[in-house]
Amino acid sequence: MSNLFNQSGDDIWSRPLAHTLRPAGLEDFFGQDEIVGEDKLLRQLIREDKLHSMVFYGPPGTGKTTLARIIANETSAEFEQVSAVSSGVPELRKVVERAAKRCEMGTRTVLFVDEIHRFNKAQQDALLPFVEDGTVILIGATTENPSFEVNSALLSRSQVFVFKVLDDKALQGILARALDKVGDLTGRKITIDEEGMDFLVQYANGDARTLLNTLEILVKLIGKAKINYADIQKVLQRRNLRYDKKGEEHFNIISALHKSMRDSDPDGALYYMMRMLQGGEDPLYIARRLIRFASEDIGMADPNALSVCVAAQQACHFNGMPECDVNLAQAVVYCSMAPKSNALYKACGALKDDIAETGNLEVPLHIRNAPTKLMKEWGYGKGYKYAHNFEDARVDQQHLPDQLKDRKYYEPSDRGIEARIKEKLHKLRDGG
Repeated sequence: MSNLFNQSGDDIWSRPLAHTLRPAGLEDFFGQDEIVGEDKLLRQLIREDKLHSMVFYGPPGTGKTTLARIIANETSAEFEQVSAVSSGVPELRKVVERAAKRCEMGTRTVLFVDEIHRFNKAQQDALLPFVEDGTVILIGATTENPSFEVNSALLSRSQVFVFKVLDDKALQGILARALDKVGDLTGRKITIDEEGMDFLVQYANGDARTLLNTLEILVKLIGKAKINYADIQKVLQRRNLRYDKKGEEHFNIISALHKSMRDSDPDGALYYMMRMLQGGEDPLYIARRLIRFASEDIGMADPNALSVCVAAQQACHFNGMPECDVNLAQAVVYCSMAPKSNALYKACGALKDDIAETGNLEVPLHIRNAPTKLMKEWGYGKGYKYAHNFEDARVDQQHLPDQLKDRKYYEPSDRGIEARIKEKLHKLRDGG
């Protein structure tokens, strides 16, 4: 290239930037404070050199491979890496043979198995004796729940650490460090304006590898030291949707999604759902809001709405982006078209108000449990009517405290399934 990088630093592009800039120590590792924070178990194990086998579970680009390398580096262990996608038992045997020889010389080996969930049971079993005798310290990385994907014998001998999607602060730190390092290696300081930095952080959507791969593309193609937001848009051919995940626009759009579904407008609801996804929102956040909506605005008018939304949340966790967009879309359309009722929401509000006002009211004696003779003498359970002893298992007895005995909290609507519930409930309340 006849531009910024026609110097001795060009060899930094011989490998992906995400690999070249991989930190060697914890001081340059960003994110996962719940795992490697100052007072956390794993940092203590590294500091005291008391390693044992472990499984790193979490989304791609969250630092699993990097942390495994740091652990080996900071404990003076040799690092061996295999991929469960392309490696089999013969390659594992070769790694174990090398590890056994090092062990005889007093040097430990960290064996990092990427995507360990892709090893079948026989392959995982092959690792077990060498984990048990300490020939290798196994670190397995998986994007799938290890409870289901790693066999129980191996899992019982490993500590599981859960990695989370990187937050904006961690990504900002990674990006700033990357710019400094690229500048050091090329001999030219590279800067990105604030708007461009913010966009790249949101574009990465919690994935450090995506962030660094995007930075590599930008630096190579733009070819100048001062990069601005407009340059980034030209290269990526994507407009930055105005969507601050922590600011006003976030609340504006989630409000618009809720109100569109409440008003039974699937087109508006789908639009705002996709705005959030395209703006970098965590799909699991959207799924959580749908789950809340299913009970707050639909409730017993269509109880199945909650099941649909919970299934969408599980699908988002399983598929991730971009595949889970249709799972969310299915739930959004279902919620939009379902009959609406806020009866449960209103009942919860009335209950909170009464409890706040009346405090801890006494439970009526006849519905208290009476496990001891003394309690029975006090009248606990006296006069209780066991519903199954009555026709249609229907009884008329007081359940609320005396001060609230006539209160009605749940008032069903006339919509959907709740219309039938309303009819039955009125008969019950009328003693029918």
